[in-house]
Amino acid sequence: MQTSTEVVTATVPDDYRHRHPIAIQEGNQSIAVFVGQGRGGLTSQQRTDVAGLARSWQREGTGVIVSSVPVNTPNARAAADAYREIREVLAASGVPSRAITMQPYHPENPHQFAAIRISYPKIAAVAGPCGLWPEDLGPNIMDPEYNENRHYYNFGCATQRNLAAMIDNPADLEQPRSETAAYTPRRSAAFEKYRKGESTAITYPEADKAKLSDTGK
Repeated sequence: MQTSTEVVTATVPDDYRHRHPIAIQEGNQSIAVFVGQGRGGLTSQQRTDVAGLARSWQREGTGVIVSSVPVNTPNARAAADAYREIREVLAASGVPSRAITMQPYHPENPHQFAAIRISYPKIAAVAGPCGLWPEDLGPNIMDPEYNENRHYYNFGCATQRNLAAMIDNPADLEQPRSETAAYTPRRSAAFEKYRKGESTAITYPEADKAKLSDTGK
């Protein structure tokens, strides 16, 4: 008695979104502040980076900001001075003192240039890992699934991983955002035009300057 094998052609049952799902988990956001042994303060760019991290923490942070400061290194004293300024920048940017903490760390190579690493936990969207090839993609008589026209295992993984990296707010994957309040001045202006019988369409003064029909004139 012969048994029949179902061959799927048009419809592929192994959806890559199910094989490589985007998951919500807690990750880390961090920056590195490099401090030379002869300098204890921060550069203007470093102060900007620290202030930017403080703004990001206010929007997405789920825990305290931790500054990992190297000890027993040639730049240990300068790093300690730089941490005090980092704390001041964070506080000036609106981060409460209870949300700022420091932890010393010993680099594996004490003579290697060690940086201050500032980090905080946040909710992140992740997918993968990618690059898994459990089966041969080429013709293989030993693999009956090759003739079933199905997606290979790694198909769609990179797309899912890139999409997860581009998501601004991972909560958007679970539920839509609540509506924000309407912009009252703009709404009032539109209602006034409607009351007068005028067009409520938005007009831009320089809109006519980019017409393709004017090219070459």
